[in-house]
Amino acid sequence: MLKQKTAVVTGGTRGIGYAVVKKFLENGAKVALLGSRQETVDKAIEKLKEEGVQGEVAGFCPDLNSPEAIAETFSKVKDTFGSLDILVNNAGVSARESIYDYKPEDFKKTIDLNLNGVFICAQAAAKIMKEQGGGVILNTSSMVSLYGQPSGSAYPASKFAVNGLTKSLARELGKDNIRVNAVAPGITKTDMVAALPDELIKPLIATIPLGRVGEPEDVANAFLFLASDMASYITGEILSVDGAAMT
Repeated sequence: MLKQKTAVVTGGTRGIGYAVVKKFLENGAKVALLGSRQETVDKAIEKLKEEGVQGEVAGFCPDLNSPEAIAETFSKVKDTFGSLDILVNNAGVSARESIYDYKPEDFKKTIDLNLNGVFICAQAAAKIMKEQGGGVILNTSSMVSLYGQPSGSAYPASKFAVNGLTKSLARELGKDNIRVNAVAPGITKTDMVAALPDELIKPLIATIPLGRVGEPEDVANAFLFLASDMASYITGEILSVDGAAMT
């Protein structure tokens, strides 16, 4: 589905991001996997090899809040693979602090990565995609972007903002043949969720009509669809992948 396409995936070393990298490679894409540290990037690439995943993959660890570092990295990706067709803005951090204890600097750290990093990467990618004649930008939102959550307000605030950025960029970049969408995962079996005890998991599952938590592959499938030509007339959408959960 992505043959001859080049994709950049931020936060691609584990969880949903790793599943997206794997799914894209399996569908013919060349992938630049971005992580926060070279060590985790190298481990992710080695894991792909161990799992027998074929395809061209390269790893980078730029500061997502540095426009200069991102522009340089994306230029390297284009030079290495010949194009930059798909950007998946997946990197992010969650938060659980109470409003009574929340330090402004911690609130800012979440916004910096979850929102400002998405903007910086989208801006750099859009410039390359415009020159190429088009492309696809996909952002990771969250089910809490629709419902909020009872603590860690920076996280849902950042994801509400990602939704607004997604819809606005879709309207702005459509004329340049750049589609922009977001995927909003629900409760997904990442390492953090998998480590939770049954007494915490079971009440969560009870809120999901489909009766299970999502797998990273469930979310990766949504990214694959939106990145592919099958979604060529879809832009400005926030696709929920949450089993119809409401919390």
